[in-house]
Amino acid sequence: MATGARLALAADMSDWFAGPSTSVVGPSGGGSHRLRRRWMIAAALAIGLAIGLGGFTFVYARGASYLTNDPAACGNCHIMREHLDAWMKSSHHAVATCNDCHTPHNFVGKYATKASNGFWHSFYFTTGRFPDPLRITEGNRAVTEGACRHCHAAIVAAIDPPDRHTRVASQSGAPADAPPHAASPPGDTRQLSCIRCHRYAGHLVR
Repeated sequence: MATGARLALAADMSDWFAGPSTSVVGPSGGGSHRLRRRWMIAAALAIGLAIGLGGFTFVYARGASYLTNDPAACGNCHIMREHLDAWMKSSHHAVATCNDCHTPHNFVGKYATKASNGFWHSFYFTTGRFPDPLRITEGNRAVTEGACRHCHAAIVAAIDPPDRHTRVASQSGAPADAPPHAASPPGDTRQLSCIRCHRYAGHLVR
């Protein structure tokens, strides 16, 4: 390209970013107009970049699969393959999927939990800041405990009725020879924890 053509192209690009020049600055100010135009261009580029990267990541990570109830979606991440394989051999394989145990049983709660977990899983696996072996968070533990109580409501009502708080027998609770769901000492209002004893019901991964 000739030098003159290159200079003309550079001038055209400069004019495009700077906007039309004027020798008279009106009440609003020509400088503010050019600055506003630059900010609009920068914002459009940033939004376009975010949408492009987000779309690529969603497709590359098979994001649509996480909107379904297919347990195979959890196996998209190699670190979860062991848990998926263990679930395939578990007693819950025929009656419950990952979502049945690891998300609330309502539409908003389900997808809010999936969105939160998806973001933080991506963040920690990208940065490498996750515990090994994996450990469930307190929030997700509460969700799983709630799922146990939802599906096994009749059993829970029999062993942990709302008018009589009970808990698993321990050294600080009922005697060592007490049955597993023995009554708690007077004043102990802690709720029984299903997954404290049945933590491997869904998938045996230690």
